Amino acid sequence: MSRIILGIKVDSRRDDATSVQALLTEYGCFIKTRLGLHNASDERTMCSEDGLILLEFILNADQEALELEQKLEALGSVHVRKMVF
Repeated sequence: MSRIILGIKVDSRRDDATSVQALLTEYGCFIKTRLGLHNASDERTMCSEDGLILLEFILNADQEALELEQKLEALGSVHVRKMVF
């Protein structure tokens, strides 16, 4: 049984956030935990252009994690790193 965690860095949220969100929704049934991190402005006037998302997959979702990783990497400003335990 593999436990997979993907780290997803989005360099241009303006360009790719909608596509990333659509893919996360598509694979949502296989995602156990999702954590989004970005720099927010204290003035509430700006949102960070980049962001980091951590995903933990349900057990034995190896194929789905691989598919999502490949689809995310195909987007312009998205970088993915995988941890397997």
